[in-house]
Amino acid sequence: MFSDRINRLGESLTMAITQKAREVKASGREVYGFSVGEPDFDTPVKIKEAAKKALDDGFTKYTPVVGIPDLLSTIKDKLKKENGLDYETNQIVVSNGAKQSLFNLLAVLLNHGDEVIIPNPAWVSYPDMVNFFGGKPVFVETTEEEKFKLTAEKLKAAITDKTKILMLNSPSNPTGSVYTEEEYAALGKVLEGTDIIVFSDEMYEKLIYGGKKFVSIAGVSEDLYKRTITINGVSKGMAMTGWRMGYFATADASIAKAVGKLQGQSTSNINSITQVACITALDGSVDKEIEEMRIAFEKRRDLTVKLINDIDGLSVIEPDGAFYLFVNCSEVEKDSMKFCLDLLDKKAVATVPGVGFGSDGFFRMSFAMDEDTLRRGIGLIEEFVQGK
Repeated sequence: MFSDRINRLGESLTMAITQKAREVKASGREVYGFSVGEPDFDTPVKIKEAAKKALDDGFTKYTPVVGIPDLLSTIKDKLKKENGLDYETNQIVVSNGAKQSLFNLLAVLLNHGDEVIIPNPAWVSYPDMVNFFGGKPVFVETTEEEKFKLTAEKLKAAITDKTKILMLNSPSNPTGSVYTEEEYAALGKVLEGTDIIVFSDEMYEKLIYGGKKFVSIAGVSEDLYKRTITINGVSKGMAMTGWRMGYFATADASIAKAVGKLQGQSTSNINSITQVACITALDGSVDKEIEEMRIAFEKRRDLTVKLINDIDGLSVIEPDGAFYLFVNCSEVEKDSMKFCLDLLDKKAVATVPGVGFGSDGFFRMSFAMDEDTLRRGIGLIEEFVQGK
């Protein structure tokens, strides 16, 4: 009855754990939800005011499929100012979140059997999207010693004549790892002379800690600029997960045109009110609020890293970005699914098994919540690990 495509698609472990946590909560227990990748802050007021004005102005009709001109121009200016990347508006497409941007791009670029290199650990949706379109995920294992980042040597070993795309994510979900310019340059040297396209998922760009610098791989060299598709959005850094806006920019306008054609036959334009609000989100109007959120996340990172590393049997590398810890629990339980389900059942603490990200023996926990909740929830994790 069902298509081969849908049968190839797995269920998101993040969503599955979240649903299980809802069931535990419905039974009357207090649940510590460390599984959802969502800021606990409200959307900045200026963004909401822009949306209200759009409603009052009656901006409620269809818009151009790929985004309204003012938003495309704002994204163009943002990429130039903040990332040093020059694009024209016909090289940018706005979609219903960065997830749809990725989905659409794979739809127009992948043929059956094309290989996509994915460094593990990786966001849960990457391989399933590739599988859905008949591509082949090629996983490259990274280690804690490498701070979970792909090396030039490992990239070179993974490339075949079927390699179509390299998937990169910095700052990373689930590890919080951030690539440096030098690391990107080394990867770029390996790619020279190939036709491999780079997908650079930069959704957590605004959440960088410890004085580290965010680098867009497309800005490292002319060769990388030509082969890279930069993917971003407003969900994480601007606390706008429910608004559903993502975008991509590419040096190849024909890719943007193809995605526009696909989107025109599927969802068409994204919400008109969201588009107006996102102009304010991206034009610098809320930079102060974004920085305040980043500072709060950095304090929470410092707290949670210490608390986790103080628990015998658990360890975590300090993340340089995003709002996750990727905790090594292999001394306690190598089966991360068992660890997380038992933790949820016994202590009502929801985390995500590392196996869902391609790395068993770890679990991901979000620190996107207030410090008191983090302390109490991690206290319960410690009790669980101690067998109490």
